[in-house]
Amino acid sequence: MPIMLLIIIGAAAGFLATRIMDIDANVPTTIAIGVLGALIGGLLLRFLLTLTGMAFGFVGALLGAVFLIWAWQTYIK
Repeated sequence: MPIMLLIIIGAAAGFLATRIMDIDANVPTTIAIGVLGALIGGLLLRFLLTLTGMAFGFVGALLGAVFLIWAWQTYIK
């Protein structure tokens, strides 16, 4: 069933992409464009989410360290 869903989503995405980019393509080409575009877009999105996840992890660690220093200076020192 997931393959059929991928083809349906690929067909829809390919159709929209060919209309946005103003290309005249047949149905198999449109489906192939959509499926390959979904694979490329999915990999790119995962990569970006990984990078932003690491960046947010760093920001969280930095904020935690700043809070710890503030608490140390305010209540312990």
